[in-house]
Amino acid sequence: MIELKNVSKWYGSFQVLTDCSTNIQKGEVVVVCGPSGSGKSTLIKTINALEPFQKGEIFVDGVAVHDPKTNLPKLRSRVGMVFQHFELFPHLSVTENLTIAQVKVLGRNQTDAQARGLKMLERVGLMAHKDKFPGQLSGGQQQRVAIARALSMDPIVMLFDEPTSALDPEMVGEVLDVMVSLAHEGMTMMCVTHEMGFAKRVSDRVIFMDVGGKILEDCSKDEFFGNPEARQPRTKDFLKKILQH
Repeated sequence: MIELKNVSKWYGSFQVLTDCSTNIQKGEVVVVCGPSGSGKSTLIKTINALEPFQKGEIFVDGVAVHDPKTNLPKLRSRVGMVFQHFELFPHLSVTENLTIAQVKVLGRNQTDAQARGLKMLERVGLMAHKDKFPGQLSGGQQQRVAIARALSMDPIVMLFDEPTSALDPEMVGEVLDVMVSLAHEGMTMMCVTHEMGFAKRVSDRVIFMDVGGKILEDCSKDEFFGNPEARQPRTKDFLKKILQH
């Protein structure tokens, strides 16, 4: 479903991604983790071309992201993206937030778009809030609306960029619960997160990145968490620090 081949990116002379390669199969849940500044968010944003990259190739469901002739808005409409800070339109109601892209990007009529949006809102447990504005919701509720909005577009892949890092601890669980149920339903997911409990619970694979935007590990979650001695020294150090608590 997603294929990265030797992807590299620079900001001026500073290299943020270095020869990143991986494949993600349909229905796979892959967690991307690592220290701050290791290029995790940049990597996930290259997949739907929110971040340009200078070298390498990326394919999503066979479509070449790196090809200048590729229709990027069309590609992005099939790749759901959930950001750290929700990115809801504050002046639109929850229902309007759920329908606007369906109408403008997918060309759905208002009735179909609303039906689909409200179905996804129910899916994340927030039907009672359909007429509210984002500012009237908690952070966890706003993030669940953002997930519902992405799902309303019928994506083939869902990308999550640290979806819980801006939330109060009490709200993290409600967002992760939605993501867990998506994973169990077979949604192809790539998730940048520091939530190692989530990674242990639902990921199929873990990608570990280090400073300089290098992929140091790309292995099953059982290998990653269950066999730390076989990991690279940098990964062992990371695991030791996060797992002892």
